[in-house]
Amino acid sequence: MKLIISPAKKMNMEEDLLEVRSLPVFLDRTQILLDYMRGLDRNQAKALWKCNDAIADLNYTRIQSMDLHSRLTPAILAYEGIQYQYMAPNVMGKGELDYIEKHLRILSGFYGILRPFDGVRPYRLEMQARVCLKEGGRVCRDLYAFWGDSLYKEVAAEDKVIVNLASKEYSRAVEPFLEPDTAFVQVIFGSLDTDKAGKKKIKAKATEAKMARGEMVRFLARTGAKKPEDMKKFDGLGFAYSGAWSGENTYVFLR
Repeated sequence: MKLIISPAKKMNMEEDLLEVRSLPVFLDRTQILLDYMRGLDRNQAKALWKCNDAIADLNYTRIQSMDLHSRLTPAILAYEGIQYQYMAPNVMGKGELDYIEKHLRILSGFYGILRPFDGVRPYRLEMQARVCLKEGGRVCRDLYAFWGDSLYKEVAAEDKVIVNLASKEYSRAVEPFLEPDTAFVQVIFGSLDTDKAGKKKIKAKATEAKMARGEMVRFLARTGAKKPEDMKKFDGLGFAYSGAWSGENTYVFLR
């Protein structure tokens, strides 16, 4: 079983808490993206990143001197988003860290796919970013085209059971390429709401979902889960598995 999650926009450098154990598998492809961004002027880079001046200045400075092989931070500690805060890898024990190294994969617009202890540098590049890259006789106008089916193939080569804890933006880099022998389990966190017609529906709040995804990874690591069915015991943050709203490959947790 492999768990896929999204990265976070906010990143830091932490070179001392946990050791880097490996380099990203698609580092040569990452270098192509780095060279592409270095070829942009500051305003073009800002437009690519869709950010304010301060963030643009920070990341434009970063890419000019970025060395993909030095001053690296384990990916699991590099991201500071809500999901990672609730996952709390910095206080995990050895067994939990070994679990996420085996089962957890982070999807990334810049690195493609990351294992928790792959060494990374802080960057800015979301999967939805619009690029114009010429490669192998074709033009890639977005990162979905650039990465193609490579992220799916990398995950599926390790395990044919994939649990999706990623956002739509990132799961879209995997889901279109699913093959019949791959089980792709969607996990939904939300609450019941009633529409104007009086029909009940599931309403998901982005922040709560991010919190729950982090808690779910932590729960699975703590319990040593081996199969998707083990997720049904999750009860963090007031969520509980709903058999009535779930299906064979869709697990719904209601708050």
